[in-house]
Amino acid sequence: MNVVLMRPLPAGRPLPARDGHIARVEIFHDMAGAEPYWRALERTGNLATPYQRYDFLKLWQRHVGADSGMTPFIVVGFSAAEEPLFLWPFGRRRIGGLSGLEFLGGKHANFNLALWRRDVAATIGADELRGVLAHFDGLADFTMLTSQPLTWDGATNPFALLPHQRSANHGFSGALVPDFEALLRSRTSGDARKKMRKKERALASFGEVRFERVAGPDDVRRVLDAFFKQKSARMRATGMSDAFALPGVRRFIEAAATEHLVDGNPLVELYALSVDDIIVATMGGIVGGGRFCAMFNSIIQGRFAVESPGERLILRLVQTCCERGLDTFDLGIGEATYKNLICIDAEPQFNSYIPLSPAGRLLGLAYATGASVKRAIKQHQTLWSMVLRLRRMRARFSPAP
Repeated sequence: MNVVLMRPLPAGRPLPARDGHIARVEIFHDMAGAEPYWRALERTGNLATPYQRYDFLKLWQRHVGADSGMTPFIVVGFSAAEEPLFLWPFGRRRIGGLSGLEFLGGKHANFNLALWRRDVAATIGADELRGVLAHFDGLADFTMLTSQPLTWDGATNPFALLPHQRSANHGFSGALVPDFEALLRSRTSGDARKKMRKKERALASFGEVRFERVAGPDDVRRVLDAFFKQKSARMRATGMSDAFALPGVRRFIEAAATEHLVDGNPLVELYALSVDDIIVATMGGIVGGGRFCAMFNSIIQGRFAVESPGERLILRLVQTCCERGLDTFDLGIGEATYKNLICIDAEPQFNSYIPLSPAGRLLGLAYATGASVKRAIKQHQTLWSMVLRLRRMRARFSPAP
C-alpha cells in the first residue's frame, strides 16, 4: 500500500513547487510501487551507490530484511512536473518498542546513500530536508542512518546537512589506471613487490594456482560453500559476530550472484583463488559507476594462509578491474592491513540518529552515545587492542558449535 503525503509543512519550511524543488513527497510501503522512480534515478549521471540499486535491495529485503522485521519505507520526492528528484531507500522496524528508520541492506551494504538527481543533490538545503522529515510525524520515532559516505563520486552527501556524527570507521578505496603494473609500482616498494613474488612462488609450490571469475549456478554454489565455511571459522577465531550466519543470507547472496542485470552481469560478482581443487580465498563485490565495491571476502586457514592468498586474489582482481576500465576499487569500511596495498584513500563516514518523536529522542540519544563511545575506543590504540584480546579470549573459551 502506498501512502501519499501532501501535508502542509511547518511555518518557515517551504518546499517551492518549481522544477528542481520538492513539490510533494510520497512514501511507498512496497518496493514494486517505487520501482519506476527508482529505475529512473539509477540512470547514468545521477548520484547513487551500487548498494542502493533496486535489484540488489529487492533481493535483500526478500531473503533477509523481511525475516528481521524490516518493512519498506521508500521516500520519493517529486517536482511540480512529477519528475522524481530523490529516493530514500529506507526500511522501518521496531526497536525497543519504537519505530525506527534505517537504510535497507543492513550490514550487507558497506555504503549507504540515497538516490539523487545530481543537480538536486547539489542545491537542496537543510530546511528542505527537515521539511521532508516532517512528513514522518506519526509514522516513525527516530532514524538510525549509518555508514553514510561524506562524499561520493565527486559530490557531497546531502544528508551531511542534517545533524550527524563521525562514524568509528572510514571506507578505503584507491584510484585505478589502465596499466596495472604502473599502478602496482606506484603503490608499493621494490622490497614489497619482491616479497609478493616470493609468496606467489611459495603458494604455487602447493599446486596450480588459478584465479577465476565465477559463473554458473553450480560454480557459484561451490565457491559460496567455501566462503561460508571460511568466514564462519574466521569469525569464531576472532570472537566476532557473523552477519553471514543470519537466516536468509546464503539465499540472498546466491540469488544476487546468479541473477543478472540487463547488461548481462550478475548483481554480485564472485571471485575465487584456488590451488589445484582447493579454494584458498574468495571475494564478492558489486560494480557501478566505474567502481568495484568489495562486499565480502574469506581466506582458508592452515598451511595456505601463511602465503597470503587473500592478497594474491586482490592483486589479480585489481588487475582485472584495470583491464575493464574501472576507475575506483574499494575494500569497504573498516581498517585492515591488507587494505593498505591498493586502497590508500580513507573516505570519511557519518551516522545520523535523528529523533522524529518525543519518544524517539531518548533512544536516538542512546544509539548516538553508543556510537561515540565505540569511535573513541577504536581511536585509542590501547583500548582497541584490549577489545580485540577480549574477543579472542571469548572465542577461545566458547564451546564449538
